[in-house]
Amino acid sequence: MFIFSWLNDQLLRMEWLHYLVTLLVRDVFGLDVNKQVGGSIHFFIYDVSKIFILLSVLIFTISYIQSFFSPERTRKALGNFAGIKANTMGALFGTVTPFCSCSSIPLFIGFTNAGLPIGITFSFLISSPLVDLASVILIASIFNWKIAIAYVLVGIFLAVIGGSIINNLKLEKYVEPFVYENKLIDADPEELTARDRIVFAREQVRDIVRKVWLFILIGVGIGAAIHNWIPESIISALLGQDKWYSVLLATLVGVPMYADIFGTLPIAEALVAKGVGLGTALSLMMAVTALSVPSLILLNQVVKVKLLAIFVGLVTLGIIIIGYTFNAFGHLLM
Repeated sequence: MFIFSWLNDQLLRMEWLHYLVTLLVRDVFGLDVNKQVGGSIHFFIYDVSKIFILLSVLIFTISYIQSFFSPERTRKALGNFAGIKANTMGALFGTVTPFCSCSSIPLFIGFTNAGLPIGITFSFLISSPLVDLASVILIASIFNWKIAIAYVLVGIFLAVIGGSIINNLKLEKYVEPFVYENKLIDADPEELTARDRIVFAREQVRDIVRKVWLFILIGVGIGAAIHNWIPESIISALLGQDKWYSVLLATLVGVPMYADIFGTLPIAEALVAKGVGLGTALSLMMAVTALSVPSLILLNQVVKVKLLAIFVGLVTLGIIIIGYTFNAFGHLLM
């Protein structure tokens, strides 16, 4: 138990990095980390460094593993299940395949064209950007493993329920006809050497970091401002746990935002530190991640407005319910 705790503190929370940044800010910059300016600079450097280190290592590892599982192989595996089991497998595949919400849309087209029920593809579409392994590790590094595991469970639950409802509503007619007309090449995945997989993983790190670096900097900057400059009284007045509308407000604010989970995590961290309910912070994070504007624009090209509205409505309602549940019982996880 001691070894696990030490590894968690040093590898995930990176207490060694926190100490080094403290020395940098205090001894090199000559600032007090307990004051607003010094505290903000410390928060920014520490969180940015930690997120980029963890993100690079995790994306490299996950991408190397992912190189063994092509989208076509995933489609074939999902085709072996039906009913609630199929939706569960779709959600689980979304969890272990780290596609962002935008890159999941082509897979949605491929899965639907291949004959999979749209409920399965929507379960995949919800879980893929919401509960990838990298985000889970980062949540554990910022909060703790209990919260990270609970986040995974509720994310998968939302994906399974959302996909199951869409499947039972028989909404196939609201998918654009061209989706069913595309033909897939049924070929075995290309055999890759170990060197090929390393190159692929390295390119994935580069590509993903290029896509998210700005959002990470913006998110950490906002988090530093919330943590050190905005009085707790103001945050509590808007999003305090005693405000019944806090989850609703956080979800509605998050839906139209264009950001990445890696950029919203520091904001959630700062909000919780200011006394905002865990469920409220997670609602904001989930809304931003699962319902980003670019992914909805792309999805609108392949499904009709009614199906898109049902999808958005179901996910939004699920996030709100999850938020209130975490606010009610989140203290058990802290």
